[in-house]
Amino acid sequence: MTTPTTVSKPRRKTLRIALFTLLALLVVGLGGWTTICPCDRTPGLVLLGSSHDEPVTDWAFANDVPLCQLQVWTGLGPRAMNLNCMATPEGDLFISCSVGQKKFWCGEVKANASARIRLSGTVYPVTLNRVLDAASLDKAWAARVSKLQKHGGGPYNPVPKPDAKRPETWWSFQARSAGVS
Repeated sequence: MTTPTTVSKPRRKTLRIALFTLLALLVVGLGGWTTICPCDRTPGLVLLGSSHDEPVTDWAFANDVPLCQLQVWTGLGPRAMNLNCMATPEGDLFISCSVGQKKFWCGEVKANASARIRLSGTVYPVTLNRVLDAASLDKAWAARVSKLQKHGGGPYNPVPKPDAKRPETWWSFQARSAGVS
């Protein structure tokens, strides 16, 4: 006879199986999410892919990729997301974020923040710095408008008019290969 405070052996076995199954599903789900996302507007955790550790000084090839994937470190751990990235004619790389003050990750990026960017399956370590001066923001905006004439479209990444003006709420970060000043 069992008392209300004890659990029978068959019931304990069932609970252990249920907990093990739940843990296995959690591990498989987290692993799948990590390898698949960021997807659309759903963030991911880490960016997987072959690593390119040599310094990049000309990021022009980033303009051939419709969306870039960026991984930053936040107080809650790594966070990866799909974003626009664009290279200027001089080969400087910028990451853009509309309405940056409302995006959690934007506020987490401090000066000279370590990050990773994935372009066409290759992951590059970079250092990020928020751009604040109007001339540099305008240069990054012009590169964005130019790139989106070819790769823009859809509800989240519309093609801007060629003479579109930069919104005041638009944030940009310059990305440099880790170790390149």
